Amino acid sequence: MSVSQSIPEQLSPVDGSVLRTVCGNFATGVTVITSGSGETAAGATVNSFTSVSLDPPLVLICLHENSRLLPVVQESGGFVVNFLTHQQKPLAWAFAGRQTARLEEVPHHASAGDLPVLSEALAYLECRLVTEYDGGDHAILLGEVVGVGTPAEEEDPLIFFQGSMRELGRESVLQG
Repeated sequence: MSVSQSIPEQLSPVDGSVLRTVCGNFATGVTVITSGSGETAAGATVNSFTSVSLDPPLVLICLHENSRLLPVVQESGGFVVNFLTHQQKPLAWAFAGRQTARLEEVPHHASAGDLPVLSEALAYLECRLVTEYDGGDHAILLGEVVGVGTPAEEEDPLIFFQGSMRELGRESVLQG
């Protein structure tokens, strides 16, 4: 049975603002995706990130179709996923929106593949762009992980929940 046969046709799509509100109840990590080099280097705050496969090592990110970072990633053929620490909330906001921070304004260094890495990130994944899929108003980018690092491994992550960036906090971590 296909998916289209299992959902009644009379159901209409959910309004985008309602979907955003409901999905806001799913806590995610906060990342800044960086790409390009020199004058074209750019970054954008993204929480649409997921690990896809360990063998081969693949991850997925989503960028809005009008993102100024999208053509930079397409031209460079790669991107870096920078996981942010709880102390990097101002940085996350600086790279959010249409008028984002410039990479030369924040500590960063070049990866082995000459892509920008945020030097104070919790961890990072350097990725080679494998393919791009149409995702409505977003581009879905699949990347092969070709390099990793954990510069601030001992820090707590920055998370996004119900429309705001938050600190995980040690007391909220469940002991298993």
